[in-house]
Amino acid sequence: MANEFFALISRMRYITRWGLMRNTFSENIQEHSHMVAVLAHGLALIRRELLGLPGPDPDRCAVAALYHDASEILTGDLPTPVKYFNPEIKKAYKQVERVSGEKLLSMLPEALRPSYTHLILEDDPETLPIVKAADKLSAYIKCVEELKAGNQEFESAAQQTRAALEAMELPELAYFMQEFLPPFQLTLDQLE
Repeated sequence: MANEFFALISRMRYITRWGLMRNTFSENIQEHSHMVAVLAHGLALIRRELLGLPGPDPDRCAVAALYHDASEILTGDLPTPVKYFNPEIKKAYKQVERVSGEKLLSMLPEALRPSYTHLILEDDPETLPIVKAADKLSAYIKCVEELKAGNQEFESAAQQTRAALEAMELPELAYFMQEFLPPFQLTLDQLE
């Protein structure tokens, strides 16, 4: 049997996000995962280099972020209002994600599985807080960009997501939001 793992990973580009929302531009989980990796790497560096705090290796955070939604290749992207509607649905969906992750892992040669297990199952306690923060930050940036494009459909999502970010109380996240987030509201001409 051929190893199908990487062929399936490449199909992340076909899974769109924000399915219940009218989007001015679509976003797939491959694009999203790339942005989450960039943000996770940056957050871990801010924590270590700018704030002088201990934390996970920035490179490990970036790699974990690249795979954080890999299970959605088999499950699709369940919209947040459905995924977190109640504790039973959240628990059941986490179980579905785990089964999906284990299926993906089974497609790798046995010798490679240990290197991918924590990435696919998202169970590394060191990188998880940074990746979760970067994931939420990526969602907030999407909301900001949609609002910048005049799409008021994202107003409530932006407010809820910002509140969730602030509730995380991570100093590296607060630093990013103060120093790096405002330019996302600018146009290309304003960035130069």
